[in-house]
Amino acid sequence: MIRPMLLCVVLCILFSCAKEDAELTFQGLNTEFEGELAWVKTFGGSGNESAQSIIKTTDGGFAVLGYTGSIDGDIASKFEEENDYWFLKFDANGMLQWNKTYGGSMDDIGQSLVQTSDGGYALTGYAMSSDGDASNNEGFHDNWILKLDAQGSLEWESSYGFSGHDHSYDILEASQGGYFFTGFLDITSARADGNTEKGNSLTSHGVGEFWGTKIDENGSIQWRGYFGGTNNDRAHSVVQSDDGGFVMAGFTESDDYDISSTNGSYEFWVVKVDSFGNLIWEHSFGGDGIEVAYDIAKTADDGFVVVGNTFSDNGDILINHGESDMWMIKIDAEGNLIWEQTYGGTKFDLAKAVVQSVDGGFYITGNTKSDDKDSSFNYGENDIWVVKTNSFGALVWEKSFGGSGLDFAYDILENEDGSVMVVGETASTDFNSLTTKGNTDLVLLKIK
Repeated sequence: MIRPMLLCVVLCILFSCAKEDAELTFQGLNTEFEGELAWVKTFGGSGNESAQSIIKTTDGGFAVLGYTGSIDGDIASKFEEENDYWFLKFDANGMLQWNKTYGGSMDDIGQSLVQTSDGGYALTGYAMSSDGDASNNEGFHDNWILKLDAQGSLEWESSYGFSGHDHSYDILEASQGGYFFTGFLDITSARADGNTEKGNSLTSHGVGEFWGTKIDENGSIQWRGYFGGTNNDRAHSVVQSDDGGFVMAGFTESDDYDISSTNGSYEFWVVKVDSFGNLIWEHSFGGDGIEVAYDIAKTADDGFVVVGNTFSDNGDILINHGESDMWMIKIDAEGNLIWEQTYGGTKFDLAKAVVQSVDGGFYITGNTKSDDKDSSFNYGENDIWVVKTNSFGALVWEKSFGGSGLDFAYDILENEDGSVMVVGETASTDFNSLTTKGNTDLVLLKIK
């Protein structure tokens, strides 16, 4: 039998060895600088615009989803100065082919999209409208799902929620058919509406909960479940596992009910459910500060990487460079921590999205206010930040982009030629000599 103290020593040695292996592997890499900006474009009107998600499309181009509050500039056929979902379709060279808005007279925020097997698209986000393109709203924000054809024409839409604020942040087309989307449920309002039961095996609790919903190809609910504790818990991203289950990542402020153990107030929380919504496993990661996870990606070895930010320098975090750092963790198929890496300087740095590259490493994007340590330059305020790592998470190169205003990145993808596309928003008037169109513009970058 291994004594508890001896077990702790063994685990520390193994974790240190993993970090040393990552450093040795990094020393053998060609670290010649990459990350040159090929081009940057902005789109928008006189109001506020933002891009939240970008995907490759089967015709070789790509599509972007975000939101717009403008009725002029690049925005066509919109008459209300409230936020609408904004969908933009580009060809392979980054030329805008068409763009369309979807929404009503209230606040409608597009968050994520997926191209569907029939060549169309499924969009998710959260919406307050019950007019225009939206047929129903149960109160404040509801999860709002739209199904489009290949040309962006609306085939069907449906809202899911109760009388509180219910947000959806990510969607995928499920391997078993239909769609799965995730976000958070305002369980206090749902309980007030008389909807307190989750099923035979799940408890009723909480303030805000991880919320996962499985619908068929026509938008009918097949099942939904919420997961969390007595405080605030929110899922920001989801991937499907090889066995047909769903793995959601976000944060938890709780330390009870579905959460088995925590180190601090807010932590990364990763939850796996099976294809019917039954909880398979859950793990929290962090220190005694605040950690929030924003994205999860499946890796080639059937594990996962999760990114976000951390304020801690203890617990699962070995190094903190100052204030908030980008934080990436690698976990195996059962959710066990394999390694972790932080990136940043002495100011506020945060990761919003991650993808595994063809060479086995990772591209991460988010924002940085730092100009020291891992962040080599800052244009002023928040800059868009792109980080390239090797397969162990060791830093290979990094580059910031922006102007003297606020610039944020929210999603990233890798092209077949090895370049990457980044989307977000900019409020800078001096971003690569671009002319701003309004308060904030949707920004699209191609990086070699």
